[in-house]
Amino acid sequence: MEYIRTATHDHDECFLCVEPAAGEDERYFILSRHATAFACLNIYPYNPGHLLVAPFRHVAELEGMEPAETADCDDLLRRSVAALKQAMEPHGFNLGMNLGRVAGAGVPGHLHWHVVPRWGGDTNFMPILGETRVLPELLADTYAKLEPLF
Repeated sequence: MEYIRTATHDHDECFLCVEPAAGEDERYFILSRHATAFACLNIYPYNPGHLLVAPFRHVAELEGMEPAETADCDDLLRRSVAALKQAMEPHGFNLGMNLGRVAGAGVPGHLHWHVVPRWGGDTNFMPILGETRVLPELLADTYAKLEPLF
């Protein structure tokens, strides 16, 4: 219930722009910042430890990224995988992005990568039959585990 009550954005603007600009990293689960990009927990995770990596700049197209943004995102992706391996010992990862609404982008104007740790048997009947995900860990607990590793 704590997750359901608190996992909301308190604005209608692009959260990938607004939340890092607020300077409240713990509140918004921002794990690390580079000059042009950041990594944060996804507040609607597929699995515990589901992270997002995004440039600070509101850019929709991969080919519109500046070289420094690409380098910072690449480094944050690498560091995200390393931190998750150390803290959570997943068996594998899904890394990717959805470009455009028809591809599944929930924020089509601001590209971002998903870093999803995976474990053998991490899916069950709940998403299929109950259209519900069960997460065994609060976001604040995941943040406390991962933030020091960045």
